Amino acid sequence: MLLSPVFNFVFWAALIEFIGALLIVGYIVAALFALLRRRSIRQARLLVTDGVLYALSFKVAGTLLKTIELQSWRQILMFVAILALRTALKYVFQWERAELASERESLIERSR
Repeated sequence: MLLSPVFNFVFWAALIEFIGALLIVGYIVAALFALLRRRSIRQARLLVTDGVLYALSFKVAGTLLKTIELQSWRQILMFVAILALRTALKYVFQWERAELASERESLIERSR
């Protein structure tokens, strides 16, 4: 009975998703510190974007691990909807990060 959580995929999926949530909170706190110390909105936005991207990777991994427990068509459809939403969000945040990085590089070039 002591090893039952080790083989429980729902437990591991929840733990992985919790780590993703902690990543979001940690990066938001770091962004707030960057905003308060440096007064750099771009740096804060970049930190939040990075945190959300990393967290979404953990969330997708947790969702994929839950597929082992799917037993009905309703659960499968819910899984597909959640996975599609998280994947779309990841693409949006990757685009936002690329935009912020290109703005940062253009500002560096202008200051030279």
